[in-house]
Amino acid sequence: MRHLLDTKTLSKDDAILILDTAEDMSATQQREVKKLPTLRGKTVVNLFYEDSTRTRISFEAAAKRLSADVINFSAKGSSVSKGESLKDTAQTLQALGADGVVIRHPASGAPAMLASSGWIDAGVLNAGDGTHEHPTQALLDAFTMRRRLFGDDSRGRDLDGTSVVIVGDIAHSRVARSNLWLLTTLGAAVSFVAPETLLPYGARTWPVTVHHSLDDAIRREQPDVVMMLRIQSERMHAAFFPNEREYARNWGFNDARAAGLADRTIIMHPGPMNRGLEISSGAADSARSTVLEQVTNGVSVRMAALYLLLSGERGDTA
Repeated sequence: MRHLLDTKTLSKDDAILILDTAEDMSATQQREVKKLPTLRGKTVVNLFYEDSTRTRISFEAAAKRLSADVINFSAKGSSVSKGESLKDTAQTLQALGADGVVIRHPASGAPAMLASSGWIDAGVLNAGDGTHEHPTQALLDAFTMRRRLFGDDSRGRDLDGTSVVIVGDIAHSRVARSNLWLLTTLGAAVSFVAPETLLPYGARTWPVTVHHSLDDAIRREQPDVVMMLRIQSERMHAAFFPNEREYARNWGFNDARAAGLADRTIIMHPGPMNRGLEISSGAADSARSTVLEQVTNGVSVRMAALYLLLSGERGDTA
């Protein structure tokens, strides 16, 4: 792979390759010495224009466990705050000899621009761009689903026949978009649950079933996976629902809803969680919950992505 920019254009074979490679990476993380020499001599830059905890630390851990040199770049406190353009920043990274750039940016399409601009020769990995996509989050979610639903040895498996219900702020969620495209490619049936105001324009033309009632969606879809999304208040510039109390009552995942799920059903959340709003503490901390597993699995998936992008000769864009 040359770059990893989205899941919409990711083929099924490439998706399964990443997931299976992540299985290999996960196995190495059970050893006393977790580091691999695979990317020794390579330099990975974490170029983050937005705040992040899980994603940035996960990518840093992944790169270091592959023995890469890591440079963490935050827009705050850098020349970006003085007005430096993405082009000039990219050319600076090129001059520093960056082999891979992990970029998070508030503008949708910024990673694709960086990858196609000619400003830098490095492989580009999208760590979230605006409300567009967050491909490694979807990949780690799929990795977690495979393991929970099919056991630890799920190599080569897709998600054919799996029912996934994604609930909440779909309109502002790059996680929801990336999951929709990836899970559909892997054969899963995806449903969105949200108030009309939190559905993106054109969502009904996507390969997804749309519900407004969470209880109806659970009853009709009989999901294997319920994925809750964070309310992204930082991206909201208007009132999308009357108040938090009403949102929690209608679309929050509480203890009663968790108790009514089928035994096999798992509960997911990409984090950070707003407990009591999107999800109750009882549901978040239950045996059904995969929240912490997702964090752990994220390191293995990002190791796999970095390995496939940087370990050999890079071919065409993927």
